[in-house]
Amino acid sequence: MALITLRRNLCHLSDFRIHGALAALKNHPVNHVHKIAEERLSPWFCPLPSEPVRVRFHHACGQKFHSENGNDLLHPAGEPVLPPAHDWDRPELNPSRVDEQTFYERLNHLTSSEEVLSFVSTLQALPDTLAAGALQRICDMERKDGDQKLPKEILKNSVFQALCVQLEQESSSLPDTVLVTALQALTLLHADPQSSLLLNLVAECQRRLQRGGLEVHSLCILGESLIKLQGPGCATLELIICQLQGEKLEEFTPEDIVTLYRILQACTVKVDQHQAFLNRINTFSLSVVYSLSPTLMSQMLSALVVLDQTQALPLFIKLGKSVVKHIPHFTNEELRKVLEAFIYFGHNDRFFTKALEQHVASACLTLGPDVVSKVMEYCSRKRILSKPILDAVAETFICQSEKFSPHQISELIEPFGKLNYLPPNASTLFRKLENMLLTHFHYFPPKTLLKILHSCSLIECHPVNFMAKIFSPHFLQKLQGEELYLDRLSLAQLTQLFLTSVLECPFYKLFRSVKTGLIDLLGARLYFASKVLTPYCYTIDVEIKLDEEGLVLPSAVHEDVHKRVALCIDDPKRFSLNSKHLLGKEAIKQRHLRLLGYQVVQIPYYEIEVLKSRGELVEYLQRKLFPQSTGVCW
Repeated sequence: MALITLRRNLCHLSDFRIHGALAALKNHPVNHVHKIAEERLSPWFCPLPSEPVRVRFHHACGQKFHSENGNDLLHPAGEPVLPPAHDWDRPELNPSRVDEQTFYERLNHLTSSEEVLSFVSTLQALPDTLAAGALQRICDMERKDGDQKLPKEILKNSVFQALCVQLEQESSSLPDTVLVTALQALTLLHADPQSSLLLNLVAECQRRLQRGGLEVHSLCILGESLIKLQGPGCATLELIICQLQGEKLEEFTPEDIVTLYRILQACTVKVDQHQAFLNRINTFSLSVVYSLSPTLMSQMLSALVVLDQTQALPLFIKLGKSVVKHIPHFTNEELRKVLEAFIYFGHNDRFFTKALEQHVASACLTLGPDVVSKVMEYCSRKRILSKPILDAVAETFICQSEKFSPHQISELIEPFGKLNYLPPNASTLFRKLENMLLTHFHYFPPKTLLKILHSCSLIECHPVNFMAKIFSPHFLQKLQGEELYLDRLSLAQLTQLFLTSVLECPFYKLFRSVKTGLIDLLGARLYFASKVLTPYCYTIDVEIKLDEEGLVLPSAVHEDVHKRVALCIDDPKRFSLNSKHLLGKEAIKQRHLRLLGYQVVQIPYYEIEVLKSRGELVEYLQRKLFPQSTGVCW
């Protein structure tokens, strides 16, 4: 395995060689040297810094070369430089004493990419294997927070660029494992697929693949890397899968088996073509389940769902049993995939549910909205009335409602209605929900909104403030969309909401009685309007228009209106508890309506409740509306 001096990599350019470095530094200005390096390195990631840079070169025997002006060349200011010559006597820095085990022990204790590059910069020479290992470590640390690009300060770092130079120049002599590992790391770091570095590595991998002889692990890594670089349709991928099919599955490690699942998962359009191979993998995977880490378990379960492997139920059941002890160790995304698999396979395990209860109850506030909604979907689909889960989720929504999307809110609220359960903090929960719906009403898709409101009505949390909106022609048209008719589910939910408003909501029952009496009194529905929004932002329960002679006008008429009568149909919620004392907001509304010229007629619930017949109701309304006359004219 070749030992390549990292600093020498920076000067392996057409007119800059380590043999004669002193002459080169004397004959070329700093900017010229930087320009050469930039032209060589920039196609991979990004250009090197434009400011003058400096670097200290070490010959293989430890000799130092400096520029005449005292500045080091090709090494950005502020980056770590090599220690003085006597520091190389320290055991941890002496290149002759750095073995692979010591290197990886040091590497695994570093916590950032900057620390890795600083550590690598202290080594005079680095074997190809360790150079690829350093690159892989940088990749792992930069991807902790998700799939993101490498920061510019790392890309511009001269040590990082030197690692890339080393791998490109020695690609043909790299061992198979080192070659595919370097390709994988650069792929995950979002290197440009058209860069000379990646093109060289891919071409070398393809040459070796054509010759055959790549081990299973290398084939798996190469397959995943090519999917990210060229997509699942690349021809080379088919050759890789073909070679993997010819290998004995007993030679695969558990990690390789899961990687193979991920490769096939990316090729879902050809799943039928690979089904025989999948059946072999599913059967063999039964023997490795208990060797899988939580991450590998979630990935295998996710692949079974995407590949529609419903016939692999024995494998899923075994995975389900093994998953139980790992629930606290899953990340949010991993737990979401596990729950998705349980929902997909329709499986219910009481031990899994118990472990899930304990985890959600203790860590619900740290779970993401997608995981919380998936937990509730699992409970809803399997009809699991788990009070610890439902209570914890209710508390989470109260504290973090702004994090949930409309669809996630629907998935969260629906189980409460379906399972007929009110949490201890139900009043706070549904007040929070109501405020969110009022504030973001137009952001909720019509079917999602209808599902939420219907779920609320199932547990007697009647959405009275939204009834007028969801039964409006505009909302119903949006709900129907481009279809000729409303779908059966939406129609059933609307019907049940209507029945709820009529049979259970006091206000709507009261309003319906008054409306019926007004029709009998006035002779037709066209002589009064309901839920009228005034120019002053007050909503009137019922408005009746009169002309100058006191005759009732149709509600659609806007001319010759001499007086407007506002009926305030006051249900118990408009009064203080167990009293006939009107609440302040209702009292001020009536005062303002009078000042605005309305004749305000109050219809309190306690006066309607004592009426025993429809005739008594009509007489009551006549006295209220026309106290000075003996009849009604229209």
